[in-house]
Amino acid sequence: MMQMSRLLAGAWCVLLCAGAAAALRVGVGIADVTGPPAEIAFMGYANFEQLGQGIHLRQFSRAFVFEDDAGSKLVFVSVDAAMMGNGVRQEVIKRLQKRYGDTYSEKNVIVSGTHTHSTPGGFLQDFLFDLPILGFVRETYFAYITGIYKSIVIAHSRLRSARMEYGEVEVLDANINRSPTSYLKNPPEERAKYKYDVDKTLVQVKFLSPTNEVIGAINWFAVHPTSMNNTNRLISSDNVGYASLLMEKALNGNNTLPGKGSIVCAFASTNLGDVSPNTRGPRCERSRARCDQAELRCPGDHEKCFASGPGVDMFDSTRIIATKLFEGAMKVLNQPGEDITAGPVAMVHQFVSMPDEEVHPYDPLTETFNMSASVGGCAPAMGYSFAAGTTDGPGAFDFRQGATSGNRLWDAVRDLLAPPPAADVRCHAPKPILLPTGRIKFPYSWQPTVVSCSAFRVGRLVGAAVPGEFTTMAGRRLRALLRRVAGAAARVVVAGLSNVYADYITTYEEYQAQRYEAASTIYGPHTLSIYLNKYQELAEALINGGGVSPGPEPADLSGRLVTLVPPVMWDAAPWGREFGDCVRQPQPRHLAGDTVAASFVSGHPRNSIRHGRSYANIERLVSEQDDAWTVVATDADWQTKYIWRRNSKILGTSYSDIEWEIPAGTPPGTYRIHHYGSYKYILGGIYPYHGFSDSFEVT
Repeated sequence: MMQMSRLLAGAWCVLLCAGAAAALRVGVGIADVTGPPAEIAFMGYANFEQLGQGIHLRQFSRAFVFEDDAGSKLVFVSVDAAMMGNGVRQEVIKRLQKRYGDTYSEKNVIVSGTHTHSTPGGFLQDFLFDLPILGFVRETYFAYITGIYKSIVIAHSRLRSARMEYGEVEVLDANINRSPTSYLKNPPEERAKYKYDVDKTLVQVKFLSPTNEVIGAINWFAVHPTSMNNTNRLISSDNVGYASLLMEKALNGNNTLPGKGSIVCAFASTNLGDVSPNTRGPRCERSRARCDQAELRCPGDHEKCFASGPGVDMFDSTRIIATKLFEGAMKVLNQPGEDITAGPVAMVHQFVSMPDEEVHPYDPLTETFNMSASVGGCAPAMGYSFAAGTTDGPGAFDFRQGATSGNRLWDAVRDLLAPPPAADVRCHAPKPILLPTGRIKFPYSWQPTVVSCSAFRVGRLVGAAVPGEFTTMAGRRLRALLRRVAGAAARVVVAGLSNVYADYITTYEEYQAQRYEAASTIYGPHTLSIYLNKYQELAEALINGGGVSPGPEPADLSGRLVTLVPPVMWDAAPWGREFGDCVRQPQPRHLAGDTVAASFVSGHPRNSIRHGRSYANIERLVSEQDDAWTVVATDADWQTKYIWRRNSKILGTSYSDIEWEIPAGTPPGTYRIHHYGSYKYILGGIYPYHGFSDSFEVT
């Protein structure tokens, strides 16, 4: 039997390693995708009050272009955004085709969101996702498109011979399962295969030049970028984004500004659905007592239950989790890896209408499909526990985790929008339907029915680009399936939140518990079985060189979008002041560790998003004779904060507060804060301005 399994593994290796002598070319690129920094709600927590007020960490798009010696190309992009929308991806592809012809298409472009919850929303086009943002936001939409496109163009222009190495490391104390009672619903025999109830393994693929110089790296680690909580008002790429910046700075040189280095390192999303960085776990907000884990309730129901990270505040928690990821990634990078270069570059893609799928259910104990039974998908719907939120961001009203029955009042409110048909109620059971999103058509589609599914390979790396948030066990089942199809020689990854966003994917067993993740599994209890059937089909076509039908095209909603976000009307400087005037100067002398602060008369930052530039620079005097200054930090650096505040909406006056925490090791010298912006004149036109603070000494 053992000899037979070796023969089979060898046969798969022949297929997988075909073209062992084949060359690989890799190009990497990074570009700024920062959305509008002020008065646009963030995507992730669905909190209407979480309006942006500035920048802590800018958003970046990190692109990796792969090409084999047959000329076959694949693009993988990791974007500092909550997720990815079909409209954004399609527009990026259109722009690529204008430049490169048919080189790039939906058949070889993957765009994956990191899932940070602290970046502007309004870009997904499906109404439910844009509703907390007050509708579609063109500024966000085109900021993402422009930056993603630019990063791919840069990567394409930098294609060079390379090889690929694979490595892993265990990273502890960086994540916990936020729905452990749901995880326990999975079969004990299946759970016994794993040491933890979340994945603790950081997977890295690094790209090396023929002279062993690092070109870039992609890291996959399962954790929600929710170290920054729903009280945050500053754009932030959160823990995984900061880990990327730390790694890029370490490899490009400490003096390299964020987004400006030639070495690109992504920390991409994977099966993070039930995984939280808030490692202290759920506690009551005032008493700090432990919450009831099943329903996340506090005694007396007078307090909210939420989890917090390991730091003294959300910024410190972000730093701690990011540093753990960075240190783990550097450990892998600095060790010899497994060469997985040999093999072609390929991808198989299909659009799938989830409610129309009929498949065989998956049996987790035998790891096979039950060929004697058939199950199907449901029209999209959200359950009651969706409104309860999670320990990373609690919901509102009286909604509870684990709800398997409805409420007459909320059912009546729901029925005003669209009463769910009896068939939907049966299909989604035991989920009580709070929002029948697949049946609501006003003003347009609330959630997608057609999703994008892709299986890809680069050499011996085989992956699934999935359109949502797989839970820990759901992702484990998918990876196991890919290994069975691709063979023992393959190294397997799941790339989450790719190409379109279709909420969560739990296992059938977790679905019965109806916690947040299950209530947000929008195609019903057999959603995972549908995906597993589909990815087996795609992976077999990928490995065997076959093809699949393109599937039904997603609906084009671009002509029906609604926005309630008001435009910038005008800006004005206070009496006796000019735009860019520094009205609060820094102290004349500072030490490392001090925070330097200054305030400037400002225009609205939405007047110019300043991609690839900055609203705030920290500059050091390099020549007093020539009055020459050099930039040592921007608003994309960890140590800076750019905070915008509207002083009067009627008068149009506003200020920008800029802070710089002086890092250890800062050279002594003369420094200043330089603010850039644009103002909108009341009679029309947008005009740039800039201003300086007084200089100060760092001693």
